[in-house]
Amino acid sequence: MATNISVRQTLAYTFYAAYLVIISLLIVEPRAAWALVVLIPLHVLYFKDIRQGKHSILRNYPVLGHLRYLFESIRPELRQYFFESDLDGKPFSRRQRSIVYQRAKNVRETVPFGMQANSQETGFEWMAHSMFPVHIKDEDLRVTVGSSRCSQPYSASIYNISAMSYGSLSKTAVTALSGGAKLGGFAHNTGEGGVSPFHIEGGGDLIWQIGTGYFGCRAKDGSFSGELFAEQVAHPNIKMVEIKLSQGAKPGHGGILPAAKNTLEIAAIRKVEPFTTVSSPPGHSAFTDQFTMLLFIEKLRLLSNGKPIGIKLCIGNKQEFVRLCQEMMHNQIWPDFITIDGAEGGTGAAPLEFTDSLGMPLFDALAFVNNTLEKYNLRKEIKIAAAGKIITGVDIIKSIALGADFCYSARGMMFALGCIQALQCDSGRCPVGIATQDKSLYSGLDVADKRVRVANFHRNTIKSTIEVMEACGFASQDDITPDKIFRRVEQGKTLSFQELYFSKNSATGTLSQNYVLN
Repeated sequence: MATNISVRQTLAYTFYAAYLVIISLLIVEPRAAWALVVLIPLHVLYFKDIRQGKHSILRNYPVLGHLRYLFESIRPELRQYFFESDLDGKPFSRRQRSIVYQRAKNVRETVPFGMQANSQETGFEWMAHSMFPVHIKDEDLRVTVGSSRCSQPYSASIYNISAMSYGSLSKTAVTALSGGAKLGGFAHNTGEGGVSPFHIEGGGDLIWQIGTGYFGCRAKDGSFSGELFAEQVAHPNIKMVEIKLSQGAKPGHGGILPAAKNTLEIAAIRKVEPFTTVSSPPGHSAFTDQFTMLLFIEKLRLLSNGKPIGIKLCIGNKQEFVRLCQEMMHNQIWPDFITIDGAEGGTGAAPLEFTDSLGMPLFDALAFVNNTLEKYNLRKEIKIAAAGKIITGVDIIKSIALGADFCYSARGMMFALGCIQALQCDSGRCPVGIATQDKSLYSGLDVADKRVRVANFHRNTIKSTIEVMEACGFASQDDITPDKIFRRVEQGKTLSFQELYFSKNSATGTLSQNYVLN
């Protein structure tokens, strides 16, 4: 299955050749007509597959794609003895992927026969429910993003689409994501590749991410262009702006847009010369330290007429963040929100060393950032966003307990689009047409169907979040506290998230974030 076109053409030519052979045989042997009983239904199935829009696999790989669903139907027996269990699979287990698929398709999402995880294993986590559950009237959970320095605050859902650029994703994938955001009333982060026509076509609220390449607001010499920024940010779909400092999958690492991928279309979106190699350096050229970064934030706030301006980073050197907070207090300038990307975050392609060994995990980073902002009396001004393997209501609640106000998901939303975790994101051969620029593949992704699935996944995840909150006695996001969430740290010993992340850990003798800062 090299490409979608080769599969379709091969199948079509095979069918036609078979017809010719059978017709020839019928001339000398009429009994050969039995072969048409097999061939005609297969050909009907072929045309049915390429015309339907529900399943990208079948549209891209007609007839043959049914083998996947055949194996899927008998997977319990096959996997039990030969392949992964429901709790295996990396970076997301089959159980995690399945819950996204079920919620995206609006089908039954219950599980039979009880817990599969071993509750006695080290690392097992659980939440304390209440004898007196509460009732939450709201069907949606939102938070207002915008500090006292912001004149156009934005009411954000607590669950949104994380940064994924057009170029990394296909045009149909981007349009479906933005369309799902519009249907569901949540936001779609553009990624650092700029605001494409497909983000706009989908109609969803956008968070425009600006990276070191300044794509979409880039001068000819590669520097930031205030004029281009002001022109783009005025679009009514753009609700917030996020300055990307680093990401969890490859913190402190730049990127290259090869000349071959820098088409006329991509060049127009990113404001670069087409068919040239374009670099995104590890660091920004518009600022060099905490103070000049705050000046840049204020500049963007003014150019955007007061839209919320935030920063995104994966925490590395803690003292750099402490210094940033000191500068905020001293200069009375701050971002409206800070997105914390955990080291467990993903990307289409990253060096192994960066993916596996750099950056602070999400929960540790959230607690540290929340504590530091509290210490410098900045928490009331700045909202915290969390990103990094957040796909269920419990993931959202855990993040909120540690300091997040709202959350992002990238790979969860990709699963809602139909991603099968084929791990081909960096090859350009994504079989479901999401992470590819191959027209023969991305044309198999039906935007009308997939945008509904994205909206379904968001709605059902929020519904699940509310149900768990009610069971735990949390009447609102403000009631979610880390002392109600627990982790088994060793046999016979369990600690709450409060003890693990905010108090002295008597089990290990180490000091958590608030003690480190004092």
